[in-house]
Amino acid sequence: MKAVVAGASGGIGQPLSLLLKACPLVDKLALYDVVNTPGVATDLSHISSVAQIEGFLPADDGLKKALTGADIVVIPAGIPRKPGMTRDDLFKINAGIVKGLIEGVATTCPDAYILVISNPVNSTVPIAAEILKKAGKFNPKKLFGVTTLDVVRAETFAQSFTGEKDPSKTNIPVIGGHSGETIVPLYSQAKPAVKIPEDKLDALINRVQFGGDEVVKAKDGTGSATLSMAYAGFRFAEAVMKAAKGESNIVEPTFVYLPGVEGGDEIAKETGCDFFSVPVHLGKDGAEKAVNIVKEANEYEKKLLQKCYEGLKGNIEKGVEFVKNPPPPPEKK
Repeated sequence: MKAVVAGASGGIGQPLSLLLKACPLVDKLALYDVVNTPGVATDLSHISSVAQIEGFLPADDGLKKALTGADIVVIPAGIPRKPGMTRDDLFKINAGIVKGLIEGVATTCPDAYILVISNPVNSTVPIAAEILKKAGKFNPKKLFGVTTLDVVRAETFAQSFTGEKDPSKTNIPVIGGHSGETIVPLYSQAKPAVKIPEDKLDALINRVQFGGDEVVKAKDGTGSATLSMAYAGFRFAEAVMKAAKGESNIVEPTFVYLPGVEGGDEIAKETGCDFFSVPVHLGKDGAEKAVNIVKEANEYEKKLLQKCYEGLKGNIEKGVEFVKNPPPPPEKK
């Protein structure tokens, strides 16, 4: 199993690369970024684990070398928002970065599982899909938006109500998208069942939806949720790799192109969105079946879902539009 981290030198990329280096499922690990990758790879190469590791920079066809023979490509590449930068500025930069990386995947390893972490996931996954479609290499069963951090937060923040020593033992489906009000935790469908007091539910949902802000504030503007995101990205990557190696009954919420996954059409019709995060059965071919738990939502959750659909449709359109009508390159100041 060869894994690639594209964006391996960044705040998410480094801890994610560490977790993958330590993972016994990974035989080869290739790191790619625009700076520092040989240093990160050398540092990690001293760890006594199975994975053989190499680091690549853009020079000398580095992206192609990193991606050659890849089974799974995890993409945390992108920049965090800096002071004075609008969300639109950030979108254009990160969208351009993802576009370039996906073009590399389409050319070099189109059969790999592609896991997109780069924000905004609600738009970068549709960008990836459009790029792959253009290249005639789109396999919707192998393109995933990683929304696992929302699941991890939903589990963790409910711990005070569940009393469970290990919060990950409570299965809480989180559906929709991966930003703000597009994130919808379905506590009514937790297994084992969770009883959240009515007067505490709004605050709990809000905390799951805007957990990223909590981290930015605590880091006093010097960073965002990088370590928890690396953990969540690894948790999902590990699930995909286990399924690829034949392990059964692996179900994880992930942001997928619904019309391309069994069971997805029904969810697309119900939500009005072609891309949506729902629990997905993972197998050797990737996304085997999408589970429609939208229809199980209670009245409170249905109201949250209405807001989710509105925001998500715009995010998806923005990603598709970026590929169909690329913005002009920014003027150099």
